[in-house]
Amino acid sequence: LSLSGCSKKPDRPNPGSTVLGPQATAPADASFGQNTTGLVDRGSDFDPNGHNRAALQGQTVLFDFDKSDVRPSEREKLKIAKEYLDKNPTHRLLLEGHCDWRGTAEYNLGLGDRRAAAVRKYLQSIGVPADRLETLSKGSLEAAKNADDATMAKDRRVSLVVVNPSAAAPKAF
Repeated sequence: LSLSGCSKKPDRPNPGSTVLGPQATAPADASFGQNTTGLVDRGSDFDPNGHNRAALQGQTVLFDFDKSDVRPSEREKLKIAKEYLDKNPTHRLLLEGHCDWRGTAEYNLGLGDRRAAAVRKYLQSIGVPADRLETLSKGSLEAAKNADDATMAKDRRVSLVVVNPSAAAPKAF
């Protein structure tokens, strides 16, 4: 029994007939490490999914223990988030609800959801369109177990994650 492979290599498609279309090519003396793939530069601020966690990191909304109402002291942060969205009309916000480690996983997922929904409702009340807001509950998944009061206070939050759909990596089908 002998194994034999194809003696002919397959032809590569013409770049002009592919989904990406014709691409500019780098000169032959291009430096090592430069992007010669034709892929869009997504910028250093966005991850491959088009998420930027740093842009509004300072605007994280904090909550009291077992509460989901947006405190008056936290509302200014959401006004800043609205201004950011006004300046970046293609971006959206992912509102991630978090809890401290106390409570069952199911209860904390529900509380994280209520917190994210409260932030969404407030943002809508100040003029942010609903189609630019998404919510996600992480419950206590990222909470520090048996943490001190200061750490638990930081775990009770809604994180504002900027989403840039045009920076997201294309989905494979």
